[in-house]
Amino acid sequence: MHVEHLLGDASLGLRLLWAEDALLRREISGVTVTDLEDPARFVRPGEVVLSGLVWWSPDGGSGRAERFVSALKDAGAAALLAGEETHGAVPDDLVEACVRHRVPVVGVPAHIMFRSITDTVYLRQWGGLSRHQALPENTRVRLSRLLAQEAGPGAVLGAAFAHLGGAAAYVFTPSGRTVAATAGAAAVPAREAVALVADGAGVTASVDAGGVSAYERWLLYLPDPDGAPPRMLHEVAAVLARCQEAGARRPSAGSRAADELGALLAAAGGREDGTVGAALRRCGLPETGPYQVIVADVEVRAPEARQPGVAEVLLAEGALAEVAGHLVEAGGGAGEGADGGEGVPAVAAAVGRLPDGCAFAVLSGGAADGSTDGCADGWADGWADEVWSLVADCAPGVALHGGIGVPAAEPEGLRGALAQAHYALTSARTTAPGASRLVDAGALTTLDALLTGVPADVRDAYSHRVLGPLLESDRPAIAVLLSTLETFLACDGSWARTAQALHLHVNTVHYRVERIERLTGRDLSRLRDRLDLWAALMCR
Repeated sequence: MHVEHLLGDASLGLRLLWAEDALLRREISGVTVTDLEDPARFVRPGEVVLSGLVWWSPDGGSGRAERFVSALKDAGAAALLAGEETHGAVPDDLVEACVRHRVPVVGVPAHIMFRSITDTVYLRQWGGLSRHQALPENTRVRLSRLLAQEAGPGAVLGAAFAHLGGAAAYVFTPSGRTVAATAGAAAVPAREAVALVADGAGVTASVDAGGVSAYERWLLYLPDPDGAPPRMLHEVAAVLARCQEAGARRPSAGSRAADELGALLAAAGGREDGTVGAALRRCGLPETGPYQVIVADVEVRAPEARQPGVAEVLLAEGALAEVAGHLVEAGGGAGEGADGGEGVPAVAAAVGRLPDGCAFAVLSGGAADGSTDGCADGWADGWADEVWSLVADCAPGVALHGGIGVPAAEPEGLRGALAQAHYALTSARTTAPGASRLVDAGALTTLDALLTGVPADVRDAYSHRVLGPLLESDRPAIAVLLSTLETFLACDGSWARTAQALHLHVNTVHYRVERIERLTGRDLSRLRDRLDLWAALMCR
């Protein structure tokens, strides 16, 4: 389907405002509906973009129009279909920007619903596939209408397989979470789902949606290898890809609310005046705890693991969204009045990004001490061994680091929990720089574990300040003193044990320790000075 075909549909009443003939013959690959001022992230090459122009206003209009159209040009959009209802007409500066960037612009009359345009595009596209007879024509039309209505994966999957009379089909994520299943299909635990896909038990089709992180990809799975023709599976997978892309492109009020909550919790010196509780409400979270905070980031270790168009913070957000999805599913789902079973509050989650670029999640529900009391996968103990490892395995070549704060009983404790989670995240980076790891702040119960949460440059500065001349490793006599200090502290300050370990006379040990004290200005007979030196040695 080409842009000129849309203009030729009299039922739509579209008005061409500017285009060159060659541009009108561009093939349409799909439709994106957006009112974001910078839509580049959500537009794929060849798509027509429908916008109600809610983002435009007379003050600053030309600058906004320029940014919007420039983003469409860079993304390879086929045309802009601009709604006339909001402003009465398409603003002149928007048309002028389209002319400058050579993006066809079409006016959509106020009485025309955007859904009519998306229906027209997708029905035309699916009609071209009818000759393959992979899906019945009525099923194809039904799926097209579901896409236009922004239906979820459950409705799409059910409609796609309804004509097969009860065939079991699933949509899994790579970490084994069930996104959707046909009616009557048995529940599949996450680890079992991962094994089924890996072992080839059944048939799997990849859902190749664009702009989706490796952690959130969908896989269409049928337990029965003969349950559907391969062509049908690929056709259904293509529909699911459009479904997932549409969901990712829609501006989410929940995402914006989560980002606002993150900014509020990260703000230094924030007042406890009820604003956190209000932010929690906007995220769909209760105003009473318990809560758990997770912070995450990723490090792409292998070039082939990089995803074009997916920044590292989006990878981290995707990973946390997947972790949260598992925990919400295990806790019985979220929602007002929901219950996780056996009196356990359902788990709900808000996932967003912090001002420093890290991803974060706030989880509510479960027990105040962090245990599940009935939730399947656990709040703390189960993460490291089950959920976190399942999600981390989805992206080989990417190190997924995470930190968990101590559970907060009330909203007032969330800022502290976020700070703890940040500290635990630094510990995860320090202790596993090239591997995925989740660290619980509550597990940092020794001095050496605690120091792993101190940023590397702070550790280096402390070590150099305290040890001073003892770090001059190019001087053999000084290197001997550093080794003596390490042994002396490891032997709990015992002269005799230190001498035995170093095969020295006790007097020699006394002499070396006296030199160490002079060089560092510390008194090794005092516990506090010993602790300072011990911490400095560990900081190295």
